Amino acid sequence: MTAAAFRALHHDRAIGDPLVLPGPWDAASAQVLADAGYPALAIPSAGVAASLGYEDGATPPDEMFAAIARIVRAVSVPVSADVEGGYGLAPAELVGRLLEAGAVGCNLEDSQGHATLTDPQRHADWLAEVRAEAGDALFINARVDTFLAGTGDLADAVDRARRYVAAGADCIYPILAPPQVLPQLRAGISGPINMVAGPDRESVAELGRQGATRITFGPDMQRYAMSAIGDLAAALRA
Repeated sequence: MTAAAFRALHHDRAIGDPLVLPGPWDAASAQVLADAGYPALAIPSAGVAASLGYEDGATPPDEMFAAIARIVRAVSVPVSADVEGGYGLAPAELVGRLLEAGAVGCNLEDSQGHATLTDPQRHADWLAEVRAEAGDALFINARVDTFLAGTGDLADAVDRARRYVAAGADCIYPILAPPQVLPQLRAGISGPINMVAGPDRESVAELGRQGATRITFGPDMQRYAMSAIGDLAAALRA
C-alpha cells in the first residue's frame, strides 16, 4: 500500500467509525496484529525503546530506523512510525531514512524531551520542509504536545494544529488531550485527528463517539503484553 492509499483510510470516515491502528514494537508483535486483520499499523517509539532496553526518547536513531525496517519487512500492511522529534536530522535525511525503512507515514512531535514546547511557527516551518522533501510519499501525523508538555490550553492546541495543517500535515495528534475536549478540537481543526486510547474496547468506542478520526495506543500494547508475560511468569514460578 502506498502513502496515498494509507492517507485515504483517514478520510470520509463516519463519526463512531475511527481508523484503529494498533502499535507493534517488533516484528513478532507486528505479525500478530496484522494477522488480526488491521488494515495498517502505527509503531510507537516508546514501545520500541522498551523492547530495545532504552528509556522513552533515548533510542539511537540507527536502532530506531532498523526496528522500523524489521517491522515493515514482517507484514504486508502499511506501517507508520513514530520518529519523535526527527532526531535532529535534516528534513531530506529524515525523509530518506523513513522511506528506506519502508514506512508510509510518521509521527513528528512539537516538544523537546517531552518537557518544552517548540515554537509553533518554527515547528510549522520545519514540517513544511519535511513535506516538501517527502511530497506525497509520506503521511505526516503532526503531534501537538500542549496537553503533555504545555499548560493544556485548548486555544494553544488549536493554533498549533492549524499552523501544522497549513504546513502540510495530514493529521493532527493532540496527545493526552482529554476526551471531553475532542469536540472542541474537532470544531477548530480541519482534517483528521488522532487520539490515543487505552487498550480496551470502551476507550476506543468513546473516542470514536467523540469524533476521533484515527485511534492509536502509544506503548500501551507493549506494556499490556509485558504485564501478561509477568503474570504468566509469576504463575509458573508459583
